[in-house]
Amino acid sequence: MTKFPHDQFAKEYLQELLSPLGEVETSKDVTAEVREIDVWFQPTSFETEYVQSLGLLGKMAATVAVIEPFRNPVNTEGIFSCVVKLLNSRAKLGRQTNREDQRLEERLLPRLWILTPTASELLLDSFGFRDPEVSEGWGKGVYFLTEVWRVGLIAIHQLPRVPETMWLRMLGRGRVQEQAIAELSALPVDNPLRTNALELLYILQANLQANTPPIPAGDDEDQELVMAIAPLFQQHLEAAQQKGREQGQEEGQRMILESLLQVRFGESDPLTLAFIPLISALPVAEFTVLLVQLSNLPAGQNEHQEVQNLLAQTVLQKFFIKSGKLEQLPVNLISNLLALSPDNLPSLLADLPQLSIEELTARLAQSLT
Repeated sequence: MTKFPHDQFAKEYLQELLSPLGEVETSKDVTAEVREIDVWFQPTSFETEYVQSLGLLGKMAATVAVIEPFRNPVNTEGIFSCVVKLLNSRAKLGRQTNREDQRLEERLLPRLWILTPTASELLLDSFGFRDPEVSEGWGKGVYFLTEVWRVGLIAIHQLPRVPETMWLRMLGRGRVQEQAIAELSALPVDNPLRTNALELLYILQANLQANTPPIPAGDDEDQELVMAIAPLFQQHLEAAQQKGREQGQEEGQRMILESLLQVRFGESDPLTLAFIPLISALPVAEFTVLLVQLSNLPAGQNEHQEVQNLLAQTVLQKFFIKSGKLEQLPVNLISNLLALSPDNLPSLLADLPQLSIEELTARLAQSLT
């Protein structure tokens, strides 16, 4: 279960969209009281076509950026906290260039972007946020402090409903977010950004449904968001099933599994890949349950061990618990299985349907000695 599913979605979503353009870190520590920057972005490439496809978000990606998305409207203390993170980041860069006896170039200075669903005129006026000149091309809903601060604020609900703002409106609330989801689903099905963003929305849906305690009855907004995502998930499964009818059900489920693993955990290692053939052959109901379980694991490149444990448990339960051979798995069976080398694990998994528990234990003992 993810305690703050909307926050996790925002970080992973921005990371997915911005990673083709540069280096992206989420939950990045800065000095002082160990404050975490939600998203740190440093451009390393400028692919014109891709930048244009991101619209307003692509324009933001022209410089080093500290991006702080808020699920609820930002308040005064929230803005101060973001500015402190910006200043700490700038001070850290200054110390680094001093150690290297270099001059801190302006192009290396980060710009702070505060993403908030709404912002009152009173709040904006109290900090001195201004509308940019029309000639600057930022449009409605984008505000700046004086240039020396390098601070921008985007009031998402004020953004015009045009394709250029869709990727940012996905981080809004209520009808604004639901409209953006509808626009996303209308993109061509072969659009890779559409596919990846939908995968993250499915994970958000699963996290909202899996939260304990459940979504409160009075929290209609999250309930409506779950309902808005659900038809997209159903369409995705139906498309996979259609592809399964054309290419084989296992191939369709393999594509879904590989896509989820890639989006949520990055490139799969050899041990994880070894389980994919058996997992792809699961019945649809069991496969869907596994997808939800995977979506509830913490995301990131460092979570492969958790993924492997879940995949190993699922496979062993299928062949030994659900088949009636065992009532429970022996202690250390999963850890011993995952201790095999990437060369030995695939062959053992291929033989698994024909093995008894005694034969499996003997094979593991022989391979690990």
